[in-house]
Amino acid sequence: MLPIPANELNGSGTLGPYWNFYHAVVAEQLRQWLPGGPSLLVDLSGGRGRWPAQAARAGHRVIEVMDFRRPFEPWLRDASDLTQKVRADNLAFLPDASVDAVIAEERMLSVDLMAESVIEDMARVLKPGGRALLCVDSLVLGMAILAEQNYWAHLCQTGEVMLIPWPDGSITRCFTSAQVRELVTGAGLEVEWIRPRTVLSPSMVDRVLGSGGRSLAWLVRTELATQPDDDDTVGIHLVASARKPLRAAARTQGHTT
Repeated sequence: MLPIPANELNGSGTLGPYWNFYHAVVAEQLRQWLPGGPSLLVDLSGGRGRWPAQAARAGHRVIEVMDFRRPFEPWLRDASDLTQKVRADNLAFLPDASVDAVIAEERMLSVDLMAESVIEDMARVLKPGGRALLCVDSLVLGMAILAEQNYWAHLCQTGEVMLIPWPDGSITRCFTSAQVRELVTGAGLEVEWIRPRTVLSPSMVDRVLGSGGRSLAWLVRTELATQPDDDDTVGIHLVASARKPLRAAARTQGHTT
């Protein structure tokens, strides 16, 4: 059975309390993950997320890439003092080792089926020591969608790449934690951690918030206090943090001298 009904996955259904909780978890994860001092960030969420505004409020400069990987129609304009919007199909407009952090939220690496190419581009523009935060659809979600559509034969297949047809005709790429790790390390980045975005179920969240005895903030703290690293058995999304090795600086310096 699907962990969350398909019509609820975009937040348009009846699970309002759960999605309020989900977005509160995302915001707190980002707050804890963002660099401590003012930095230059690239956001690849295509304008669908809240991350650029949150990062800008924290004092970071943000390049928000719109319609990433679509036909190249470049444009640049200031959206605020700290945020710039760019339309591009890749990160070729950025030089090597030029940004402090990259955020690939809103399942961007699942929607773009050539995730390897995207993360290699992310690794290229990161400074040594720079970090990446990414979110993908999980194997749990993919298998549940297949089961909901009665694609039972597909559930027995164990191919390296799991492409899932959605009822609306779109395709998403789902990952295990091992595949996320391979994706990250294959681009030359080091994995800091991988975990389900949320472990607490919608029914539990609804029950706790409905009881009136606990607050949303308490529930978010409880979620983030769990340590389900590399757990593939729960959660519709996996989230990972990666870092570009500092030793890349020595290799770059040696190449340029």
